[in-house]
Amino acid sequence: MPVDGRLVRGDATRRTILAHASAVASVEGLDGLSIGKLATELELSKSGVFALFGSKEELQLAAIRFAADVFAENVARPALAIPPGSTRLRVLCEAWLDYSERRIFPGGCFFFNTGAEFDARPGRVHDAIADNGRAFAEFIARTAQEAKDAGELRPDTDIARLAFELHALGRAANADSVMYDDPEPYRLARLCMLSRVDDAAVTTL
Repeated sequence: MPVDGRLVRGDATRRTILAHASAVASVEGLDGLSIGKLATELELSKSGVFALFGSKEELQLAAIRFAADVFAENVARPALAIPPGSTRLRVLCEAWLDYSERRIFPGGCFFFNTGAEFDARPGRVHDAIADNGRAFAEFIARTAQEAKDAGELRPDTDIARLAFELHALGRAANADSVMYDDPEPYRLARLCMLSRVDDAAVTTL
């Protein structure tokens, strides 16, 4: 069956726009996006960009979905390649910090930055960001629970507390590194996160 070249080109153009839009949003916020500005920066027609998204809000939502795919590819997938257990939990922590430190998005973690922008603003954009943030927090907790179920974390480990602490450390590393243009918070976060997992781990003689 022949491939419609127009569809292929349209999908490639859409991905190019969303890659640029998510990069811009990680620095300037989702409110910094506009169809006209993106069209100018990418040397595309404004009408063509509008035809792909229809409104600024739809563009924002599409950028969030694109960023979620990037996050999953760089953070969740490396962890899921490891069997359930404490090693998977450590890999998850490392992959998350690595994703932020490598500045896959120039502003650091896309969801941390856009979450701060929309945390008190109700609406579809807020809900999309919140849903992604909640899903990742639950993924951390689930990964820790799997390690506990596998007998690799102590039976008395408070999974909710451990997951919260790991999540907080990763977010703090991103915030401080971006604010002060300093990689040191990532080094400290790695030490603290892995130490926290090690403290909860079952010791073997």
